[in-house]
Amino acid sequence: MIKYLGLLLMLLSGLGLGFWLGQNPFVQSPDALSQAERKPLYYRHPMNPKVTSPTPAKDEMGMDYVAVYAEPPEIEASPKPNKILYYRHPMGAADTSPAPKKDEMGMDYLPVYEGEQAHAGQVRISPEKIQKLGVTTAVAEQRALVRNIRALGSLQVDERRVHAVTPRFEGWIQRLHVNATGQAVKRGQVLLDIYSPELLTAQQEYLIAREGQQALQEAGEQARDTARRLAENALQRLAYWNIAPAQLQRLQALEKPFDMLPLLSPVSGVVLEKPAVEGMRFMPGELLFRIADLSTVWLLAEVFEQDIGSVRPGQSVAVHINAYPERLFSGKISFIYPTLATETRTVKVRVELPNDEGLLKPGLYGSATLTTEQEKDACLAIPDSAVIDSGTRQVVLVQKDDGLFEPHTVKLGRQADGYYEVLEGLEAGDKVVTRALFLIDAESNLKSALEGFGSNETTPEAQHGDH
Repeated sequence: MIKYLGLLLMLLSGLGLGFWLGQNPFVQSPDALSQAERKPLYYRHPMNPKVTSPTPAKDEMGMDYVAVYAEPPEIEASPKPNKILYYRHPMGAADTSPAPKKDEMGMDYLPVYEGEQAHAGQVRISPEKIQKLGVTTAVAEQRALVRNIRALGSLQVDERRVHAVTPRFEGWIQRLHVNATGQAVKRGQVLLDIYSPELLTAQQEYLIAREGQQALQEAGEQARDTARRLAENALQRLAYWNIAPAQLQRLQALEKPFDMLPLLSPVSGVVLEKPAVEGMRFMPGELLFRIADLSTVWLLAEVFEQDIGSVRPGQSVAVHINAYPERLFSGKISFIYPTLATETRTVKVRVELPNDEGLLKPGLYGSATLTTEQEKDACLAIPDSAVIDSGTRQVVLVQKDDGLFEPHTVKLGRQADGYYEVLEGLEAGDKVVTRALFLIDAESNLKSALEGFGSNETTPEAQHGDH
């Protein structure tokens, strides 16, 4: 009995000691000790992790919120964290603070560590965010900018190839050989037959002077010279009236005047106007026919004022005519008009087009494509999508290394074929962002970086003094 009683006392004492060790606040297990050293970050809803609380709380069913601790430290020695430089606004506003603070919505400012943020005026973005934003870059390089300018216009008659048929004497139209507008004529073709008493008298005067010259062959030198000059003057008078040389030769050969004088076409072309009517009387200088030579026509194209500086006489032009969509005509710029149309802000450009086939008819609409030859020399260029234009200056975002971007103010020149010529601000080989510019702006406070770039002496430390 005494033996069993001793064993029972030993068992009870062991249990008491264990209970005292488990409940004594001064003696804690290793797990309890580690939990006491770690302060909970926050408390979360036991059934909904998205619902959190900064202090212990209970849910609607009376269950305690679960404490959430930081991740346990790794076994390996972790590197020493970088020094906190300053704290920035959580929503990306241009606002920093040297000490922790909250914004107007109660959100904590985010720490910026040494090495995480570049110098003032630079932007650093993590590779993961760069991939999500879809950032693409292009290299600033030498490129030949060949710019094509497109201008609309219409075909017109070459003004230098228009001829007016006007007699220099009075008469009547006896017979009309060309009696329709638009009719094609050849050079030397008879247009109409004319009867003119004045012309008949001039022929008779010439014949009489010629007979007198022949009759005075045996007379003195002065008489012969006078007769010769009278005959020459009479013949010259007929020539001044635009009598064709063939008609004058016929008059000299037949030695008799002709009652009807055929009036010939001076050029090959198309009749644009025909006021002449058979049987009508005409006066000196009155228009009978207007004939245009259409072997060459003009395209009068309207070039916008911002493009006129790239247009030069002699440039080659490719012309598309709406009536012949499958054909391409070529010509050259012959003249740039000296005035600008204020209504359309355009300048007329004259393009000469050969029309050997007669397909180009005045009045047809067409478009001209001009290749600016002065832009064929290579120059430093970047894609136009890389430019942020604020209206007062142009900025590009240059990638310095992986994830580090820096805004550069640039001076741009010509724009052609989706590229800008860079006059100042970049060097060959610089990588510029061509896509996701505004996403980078929203994600990484580009506005603040640009403001810092505008003031080269501004640094994050200097900004801290304002807060």
